[in-house]
Amino acid sequence: MNRLLTSLKQIWRLTYPFFTTRDITTVRIWPFGDVRLQQRWVAWTFLLVVVAAEFGKVAINVRLSYFNRDWFNAIQDKNEAEFWRQLIMVFSFWAVIYVVVFIYQYALRSYLRIRWRSWMTERYIDSWLDEHSHYRMQLEGRNTDNPDQRIQEDIQSFTLTTLSLFLGLLSSVSTLFSFAFVLWNLSADFTLPWTDIRVPGFLLWGALLYAAIGTWLTHVVGQPLIGLNFEQQRYEADFRFSLARIREYGEQIALLRGEPSETEQLRGRFKNVIRNFLDIVSRTKKLTALTSGYSQVSAVIPYILVAPYYFAGKIPLGGMTQTANVFSRVQDALSFFVDAYPTLAEYKSVVDRLTSFDASVAYARNAQRFEKRVVVQAGASPDVKLSHLLVGLPDGSIIVRVEQLTLHQGDSVLLTGPSGSGKSTLFRAIAGIWPFGEGQVAVPEGASMMLLPQRPYIPVGTLRSAVTYPGVKDTYDDAAISDALRAAKLPQIADRLDEERSWAQTLSLGEQQRLAVARALLEKPDWLFLDEATAALDEPTEADIYRVIKARLPNTTVVSIGHRSTLAAFHDRRMDMRPGKDGLFSPVEARQPEAAQ
Repeated sequence: MNRLLTSLKQIWRLTYPFFTTRDITTVRIWPFGDVRLQQRWVAWTFLLVVVAAEFGKVAINVRLSYFNRDWFNAIQDKNEAEFWRQLIMVFSFWAVIYVVVFIYQYALRSYLRIRWRSWMTERYIDSWLDEHSHYRMQLEGRNTDNPDQRIQEDIQSFTLTTLSLFLGLLSSVSTLFSFAFVLWNLSADFTLPWTDIRVPGFLLWGALLYAAIGTWLTHVVGQPLIGLNFEQQRYEADFRFSLARIREYGEQIALLRGEPSETEQLRGRFKNVIRNFLDIVSRTKKLTALTSGYSQVSAVIPYILVAPYYFAGKIPLGGMTQTANVFSRVQDALSFFVDAYPTLAEYKSVVDRLTSFDASVAYARNAQRFEKRVVVQAGASPDVKLSHLLVGLPDGSIIVRVEQLTLHQGDSVLLTGPSGSGKSTLFRAIAGIWPFGEGQVAVPEGASMMLLPQRPYIPVGTLRSAVTYPGVKDTYDDAAISDALRAAKLPQIADRLDEERSWAQTLSLGEQQRLAVARALLEKPDWLFLDEATAALDEPTEADIYRVIKARLPNTTVVSIGHRSTLAAFHDRRMDMRPGKDGLFSPVEARQPEAAQ
C-alpha cells in the first residue's frame, strides 16, 4: 500500500504542474480565431470534453446492451419486422453517434497530449539548462544518465500513457457502475446453479470474485517487470549514446586504431540490452500465459453461469445474450488492472526516471545546500577580485587557495602551472559555474565575460550558426562573420557560411580553436579567459592569433592559461600556480619579460 501511495504521489507531482500553470498560450477557436488564454484553462477544457466523451461512449454501450437483448429476442421469436427495426432504427443510429464521438475524442485527446508534452519538454529543458544545472549534474553524478532520453522519450511516453491509463481507468469505473446496476437487476432472482438457494446479484458477485483472483495473480507474476523495464530503458540509452560517441569522435578512434576496443565495449553494452530483454521476455511469457488464459476463460464464464437458467426456460435467448454481455462488460471493467499490467510496469519505470531526473535537477540548482560555496557577485570595481577563495572538487577536497588576488582591467595575465594544479577549475569558479569551495569572486557589474576552453563546443548545423554560437540568429551579418573567420586564420571556410554539416568532425582541433577565437572577435567581451584555447596551434599561428586579439579587441582584458614560454611575451603579467606547505596550489606573481609588439 505504501508503494502504491508513493507511486501515486510521484504521478501527481509530474502531472499537476501542467493543469495549474498560469503560462499564456494561444488556441484557435472557431469563429473567433486565435485567442490567448492561460494554459491550464485550455488543458482543463480539453480534458473535460474528453472525459465527457468517455462517459458518452459508456452510455451508448449500455443502450446497445438493451439492443442486444431485443435483437436476439426478435431472432428467437422470428419477428422479422422487429429484427430490422432494431438494426436500422436503434443500432445504426447509436453506432453512428459512437463513431463520431470516438473520432472527436481522439482528436481532442491528441491535441491535449501534444500540448502537455510541449509544455513539459520546454519546462524540463529550461530547468536542465538553467543555472548550469546540466553541467553540475554531470559533475555530481546523481542519477543523471541519459538526460536526452528522459526529455525526449520519457516525457512522450509519460503524457501518452498517463492519458491512456486515466481514460481507461475512467472508462472501467464508469462501465463498472453502469453495468453493475444492470447486472444486479438481471440476476436479482438468480439462485445458485442446480439449487434453490437465492443469491441476489449472483452474477455480480461472481464477476467480482473472478476479477479479484485474476488481479492478485497478475500482480504476483508481473511485479518484476517494473524493475526490468527501468533497466531496459537505461541499457538501450547507454548503447545508443555509445554509438553516438563513436560518430562524434570517429577521427580520434581511427587514429588510435581503437576500433577493436570500441567493438568490445559496444558488444558489452549490447549484451546488457539482450540479457535484460530476455529477462523481460521470460517474465512476460508467464504474465501473458496468465492474462491470456484469464481472457479466454472470461469469454465463456458468463454463458456457463447463465446456461442453467436458459435451459430451464427461466430466461429467453435475448436475456441470456444480454446477461452474458453485461457480465463481460463488468468483468472487463474489473479486469482493468490485469489487462493493463504490462503497460503499468513500463509506465512505473518512466515515472521513476522522470522523478529521479527532477530530483537531480533540483539538487544541482539548490546552491543553498552548500554550507560553504564559491559566491560570484557584481561589484563596483572594474577589476576582478578574489577574496579568501578555496576551490575544491565535488567530493569536498580543496585544491586551490587564493587569499587575495586582483585581476586589473586592461592588464593581460598569463596563468601557468603543472597539470592538475587547478588552473582550469579556478577559471570556472571565476565564471560562476563551479560552486565547490568557499570564498568570494567580485566581477565588474555589467561586464561581459567569455571563456574559451581547450576543446570548444561546435553545434551541428550551418557554419554561420557554429561561428555565432551562442548568439541568436541574425545577431551578426555575413560580412562580419566572414571577416572574423579570416582574422582568425580560417580564410578557407569564410565563404561557406550556409554549408550545413558536423563541423566538429570536419575541422581539426586547431581549426576549432580558431573558430572559437572568431566567436570572441564577434562578441567583443569585456573579459576573455583563454583556457589553453590555442594549445593545438603551432607557435607562429598562436602568436598571430594573440596579435589579432590584441588588435581587434583593444578594450578586452585577456587572461590566459598556457604552458608555452612563448605566451609570456603576449601578456603584461604572469602568475604561476605553486603548492604551499598544506599542498594547496596558489597563484604566485612571477617575473614577466617585456610584452611582444
